[in-house]
Amino acid sequence: MNLFIFILDGFCAGITVILGQFYGSGDRKKYREEVFTALLLGMIIALIISGVCTVFLNPILNLIHTPDELIPYAESYLFIILAGLPFTCLYNLLSGILRSIGNTRVALSFLAAAITMNIALDFLFIGILRLGTGGAAAATILSQFFSAICCFLYLRDTYPGLLCRREDIGAHKDLMIHTLRYGLISALQASSLYIGKILVQGSVNTLGTPGIAAYTAATRIEGFANSFGDSGGNAVSVMVSQNLGAGNHDRVKKSLFWGLMLNWTVCVVISLFMFFGSDPALRLFLSSSDELALYYGNSYIRLISVFYIFCFTGSAYMGYFKGQGYMVIAFCGTTLHIIFRAICSAIMIGKMGLTAVALFSGLGWILCVTFLTVNFIRIAGQNSNIPSSHDPN
Repeated sequence: MNLFIFILDGFCAGITVILGQFYGSGDRKKYREEVFTALLLGMIIALIISGVCTVFLNPILNLIHTPDELIPYAESYLFIILAGLPFTCLYNLLSGILRSIGNTRVALSFLAAAITMNIALDFLFIGILRLGTGGAAAATILSQFFSAICCFLYLRDTYPGLLCRREDIGAHKDLMIHTLRYGLISALQASSLYIGKILVQGSVNTLGTPGIAAYTAATRIEGFANSFGDSGGNAVSVMVSQNLGAGNHDRVKKSLFWGLMLNWTVCVVISLFMFFGSDPALRLFLSSSDELALYYGNSYIRLISVFYIFCFTGSAYMGYFKGQGYMVIAFCGTTLHIIFRAICSAIMIGKMGLTAVALFSGLGWILCVTFLTVNFIRIAGQNSNIPSSHDPN
């Protein structure tokens, strides 16, 4: 699920960079044309992924060694989630418009409303109507659609000059090429991350139900922790793209500096929370009788929390390179990390269990940050007067 969702999320993140550059340059005509182009291409890609994945859902689950007793539950959940990918893409694109102009507060408000609605629908569909995992999926998709509608109505009423008009509709060839280049490379980066996670999940599945339960619970906690670093990176990306579009290169550098300061500060708090609060956090997802799963999960979270400073550093760097348009560097950094993590975890998981995944994830982050730092130094040494229309790819 994460693989396909983050392909779309990565595509939309690339679009946000382009929109940020046009917004910074003050070119509203190009901005609206890009909004139309992004919506058109985004929905086409979402429909293709949705169709292919729903057809081949069962072979995919078998490919990652999903236990037979879990397949019916996974299928009922994933079929609805994957069929609803166009709604997921629509929400990400519309919230990306808000982020591109720096209005993250409203985007957060609509996300909070969607989460609240999701929880309420979970109680209705699962607790009362007994719809099981399919009900959980339906609650998620309906909540995303609700959030997308909220974003659209807010943009229509507050920023009508940013939404595409009739005269902006058309086949803008240059923008299509530009959008596909940024969007697909960004999507490739996100997909490589989650292809690696699927490979790791395949290794984890060999540990049996306790290992699967522990890893599933631990990655939920990780997802919460990672959201802070990813948000910091996205903020850096928007700041860099806007200031690059405006030709303010001094603020481009300052955006990375303050992004790193913010991420490091938050990281200290998150790491301490994960290390000392892992057990009560895991018990939100695991029962007290799952002693082996709790042991696996605590060992995993406490070890990986030690490396989180490198994860958050990498997120800030990724935002900087994406905002500058250096999508290939961000992609290579992510791919380097995930290849190292997946291969080493597969080799050592039989001897070390989940500890192998935590250890090699941390070492992979160090490898990624080293790669990104070298490229930052290399680019910083070049001519900083890059025109706003420059395409590093």
